[in-house]
Amino acid sequence: MQLLSEQELERRKDREELMKLGINPYPAESFFVNVTAEDIHKNYENRKTDYKDISIAGRLMTKRIMGSASFAEIQDSTGRLQIYLRRDDLCPDEDKTFYNTVFKKLLGIGDFIGLKGYIFTTQTGEISLHVTDLKILSKSVKPLPVVKRDEEGNIYDGFTDPELRYRQRYVDLTVNPEVKEVFLTRSKVITNMRRYFDDHGWLEVETPILQQVHGGAAARPFNTFHNTLDMPLYLRIANELYLKRLIVGGFEGVYEFGKMFRNEGMDRTHNPEFTSMEIYVAYKDYIWMMEMVEDLIEKVTFSIHGKTAVKVGEKEIDFAGPYKRLTMFDSIKEYAGIDVSEMDESGLRQVCLDLGIQVDNSMGKGKLIDEIFGEKVEANLIQPTYITDYPVEMTPLAKKHRSKEGLVERFELFVNGKEIANAYSELNDPIVQRERFEDQLKLAARGDDEAMAMDEDFLRALEYGMPPTSGLGIGIDRLTMLLTNKTTIQEVLFFPQMRPEKKLKMASDEDFMELGIPIGLLPVIRDLNIQTIEQLKEMDPNKLFNDVCGRRKKLKLEVPNPSKEDVEKWLS
Repeated sequence: MQLLSEQELERRKDREELMKLGINPYPAESFFVNVTAEDIHKNYENRKTDYKDISIAGRLMTKRIMGSASFAEIQDSTGRLQIYLRRDDLCPDEDKTFYNTVFKKLLGIGDFIGLKGYIFTTQTGEISLHVTDLKILSKSVKPLPVVKRDEEGNIYDGFTDPELRYRQRYVDLTVNPEVKEVFLTRSKVITNMRRYFDDHGWLEVETPILQQVHGGAAARPFNTFHNTLDMPLYLRIANELYLKRLIVGGFEGVYEFGKMFRNEGMDRTHNPEFTSMEIYVAYKDYIWMMEMVEDLIEKVTFSIHGKTAVKVGEKEIDFAGPYKRLTMFDSIKEYAGIDVSEMDESGLRQVCLDLGIQVDNSMGKGKLIDEIFGEKVEANLIQPTYITDYPVEMTPLAKKHRSKEGLVERFELFVNGKEIANAYSELNDPIVQRERFEDQLKLAARGDDEAMAMDEDFLRALEYGMPPTSGLGIGIDRLTMLLTNKTTIQEVLFFPQMRPEKKLKMASDEDFMELGIPIGLLPVIRDLNIQTIEQLKEMDPNKLFNDVCGRRKKLKLEVPNPSKEDVEKWLS
């Protein structure tokens, strides 16, 4: 049984009343729209003659009834607009039901309506729509949260609970219009990146999300199964190996914006489903890629903000290049005071223990270095910084360093203490790549559930020959966080992963009676639509006392009213 509040019950009754009046609260036909609220506010003063016959639609957000005339506000996808309605305009004939009953009583906040009329300016100088025709387009049967604002427009009682905002993003976007700007910026980030790549002649492609081998990154995959093929599959943790297959196939530059899936923990910067952009360009190396990334991010930032410096928390971060460069070993030496460049696995394990870093036997040399780096270095990298030249154990898919033994040609870009980009000079030697995969299998045998799997088809592709290539991955979610000054990844995802909603347990008659409610008053409790103990406990005792007494009289029950003390005991 669905739990309904008193307002929800009333709105359902309003829906039925509309239908009794012959008004379909969910009409099928299109409603023609020729203007937006934003267009009106921007252009009306300079083009008044263009707004004499307009048609607009949106949600009803406020309503102020003043007898035979009323003011209200609607909200469309671009903003709000005040509307003015007169009873005789909506009801030119003798029958005034549409205004007196439909508009005043049955139309509620949150309903979608279509309006026709003309724009004018009120005596207080507010641009408004004088409505000549109104049509109900969709009846809302659940009330929107009431967001209170002061005279300056500042919110002081808003829809701010993150749990509710992320779970009910559709409500968040409706009552907190500023949230929409975050996602408009996110779209601009992707659009501008795509334009940059296209202008360079690189091709946007699509690669499989369901993969037979989880490869391209060190991460735990999500498992699934294909019934027809009778085989296990994985949601991709990266698209790297497929994109490099396309470089083998002859494309000079390919890129993809896509969802990745990693069966790992969740926190302020991690969501199990996230968006990544990966690009691979033939005949390039990681040094070229560093310069390209600086140019790309600088241009994207400027296109959005009109400048390269943006506010992130209390800091100002400047995305104009060139960016600081530090090797992995030098960064640990600088911020931790430890030289790990010549240490073996046992030495690194001891360093972790000395620093209070938790380790386990599945961790090899690469992971131990990564743990030290994460603990001692990352938080210090506020301005854009390239960390370069990683140990080979940390990066099975990167080419060995041209001059430094034991290292690979890799960089990660860190901003505000978090990695937002990762790039290599790609390993294209099939023999060495097989050896690297075999090393990963040994780590998996030790219990490392993030170790890469052997991908025989990718190795076969490399055996046909892949030109020198540089590859890059950028986390779109984290980049958007920086460019919108948001501190959690959930703020830049429309629908972040959430735990299942707790189901409220419907209370039985016995549950209510255990609280001391007499059996004779149970019909009153049910008629008040109190269906759970939680609902009952949240009620104000004075209101509940008055409601019970009033409803008992209405239902003509031959049972005495409870005392206020009785009701307080129910709620204690």
